[in-house]
Amino acid sequence: MNAQTNLPLILVVDDEPAIRRFLRASLSAEGYQVEEAEDGTGALAALKRHAMDVLVLDLGLPGISGFDVIRELREGGSAIPIIVLSSRTDEGGKVRALDMGADDYVTKPFGMDELLARIRAALRHRLQREGEKPAFRAGGLSVDLVRRIVTVRGQEVKLTRREYDLLRLLIAHAGKVLTHKFILREVWGGETDVQYLRIYVRTLRQKLEADPQRPALILTEQGVGYRLRAGEEEHRC
Repeated sequence: MNAQTNLPLILVVDDEPAIRRFLRASLSAEGYQVEEAEDGTGALAALKRHAMDVLVLDLGLPGISGFDVIRELREGGSAIPIIVLSSRTDEGGKVRALDMGADDYVTKPFGMDELLARIRAALRHRLQREGEKPAFRAGGLSVDLVRRIVTVRGQEVKLTRREYDLLRLLIAHAGKVLTHKFILREVWGGETDVQYLRIYVRTLRQKLEADPQRPALILTEQGVGYRLRAGEEEHRC
């Protein structure tokens, strides 16, 4: 939070003045402070001047690209939540940005309700990074992370070790999209066929979802990866 007002400070980086004006007005109306930059150089300079809470970053910037900004921040040790703005057709760019260290994305054209939800999730995730909560609840799912007990609508569900490892990773990043590559690296320790991951996700859904054909907990981000519905405790923040 900004030290002077205690309001979250968001840096909006986009080379289109109309988008910056729209985001400034919309985010300010929701109680956020907003700073702007029109290119990657300006973004990095602003981040050196102030401690920002969230970075909303267009990928297609002139000069220093959005990818370069992400790389410099993550290689420099910055943990600022980064939400990228991408075009509808740039699926590869979204995946690349997420694998480089971005936290989330919205696709242009986007609705403010969607972006605001992503910002709230990013702020919650940042607050939780310092330590893992002992329990997670969302819908009918309850997970005791200390005793490794999983229950669905009050009934205990048995998971294999790999299924539990996958679920725990999703819980650690609840509300955030995880790429196929990231999940495979974190759970399997290296390159494994994406189809293998899809099989495990299908099995988890069969055990956890009320209707596996219409999942409400483990959501598919088409062509990118998966997102676990945010926990109920998070909604009360």
